[in-house]
Amino acid sequence: MTPPMPQLPMSATVRPSDESTSVVLEPDPGRQIPEIEGGLVTRHDIVYTTRSAPDGSPLPLRLDLFRPSGSTTAPLVVYVPGGGFVISVKEAAPATRAHVARAGFAVASISYRTVLTGGTFTDAVADVTEAIRYLRAHAGELGIDTARVAVWGESAGGYLAAMVGVTGAAVDAVVDCFGGSDLSLLAEDLDEPTRAGYRAPDNHIAAFLGEPGHGLQEIPDAVARANPITYVDGSEPPFLFLHGSDDRLVSPSQTLQLHTALRAAGVDSTRYVLRGANHGDMAFLGDHEAGRVWSTTTVMDVLTGFLRDRLAPVPDGVPRP
Repeated sequence: MTPPMPQLPMSATVRPSDESTSVVLEPDPGRQIPEIEGGLVTRHDIVYTTRSAPDGSPLPLRLDLFRPSGSTTAPLVVYVPGGGFVISVKEAAPATRAHVARAGFAVASISYRTVLTGGTFTDAVADVTEAIRYLRAHAGELGIDTARVAVWGESAGGYLAAMVGVTGAAVDAVVDCFGGSDLSLLAEDLDEPTRAGYRAPDNHIAAFLGEPGHGLQEIPDAVARANPITYVDGSEPPFLFLHGSDDRLVSPSQTLQLHTALRAAGVDSTRYVLRGANHGDMAFLGDHEAGRVWSTTTVMDVLTGFLRDRLAPVPDGVPRP
């Protein structure tokens, strides 16, 4: 039986977290990335794999692809949308995906299994990995250079991007925008009612961990298995983190925890904090202004600059910077 759509809790307050190892930005929402028509080759609704729905029926998982026109091949960036582990809408963030594609990348936005389709975190990580495998196998026909692959996610997608980056999917870079790490502490910086919601036995995070009906504090082994920090061993690709200091859905300290663990292991990790920014595009909760910070030239220059640095071709035998 498919669980009902949960209500995502919105905290009234956010406790400040340590910013000493991060770069603090104050983007001007008035400086938006340009609105440009054309310049892209697009493919929609490509089925990259078919799973089984909870009722046993086929569940096709699809992707959309944006690629700059005029190029024969482009480095691959796999975009993993958010959705609170409840939904995965591959059509999300069209303007920022198009902007990254116009910067010289093939951007594939994917759907994956969630709580509403009977999925757990292991299923979702497997889906992202399968999408990368499919795109590598079909690189020639899609105009993709899969020798250079990054995974970029927001919120739940940021968490999944991080999990893919630490569990051996052979990607060259990870961009984690306001994703979780220790899911039992997802609300650690938030107010007491929000923290209490995650302690309740009917929280959807526990269902995504494969332990429905439990408070997150009651299932430490499942939480540890789902924590990307558990898998950090120093072999990870470069990471870029971005998080809003006023994120009311995912505690800012979540990306800080993983950033700190990666740096302690000697991994190239950079974290940016956006002063006063909330949890990305909040239009689905009625806030049509919050997302403007995330589509500024300041933020997108950071993101595309990181991708250029990490996915640019280098001569044989020369290490990447």
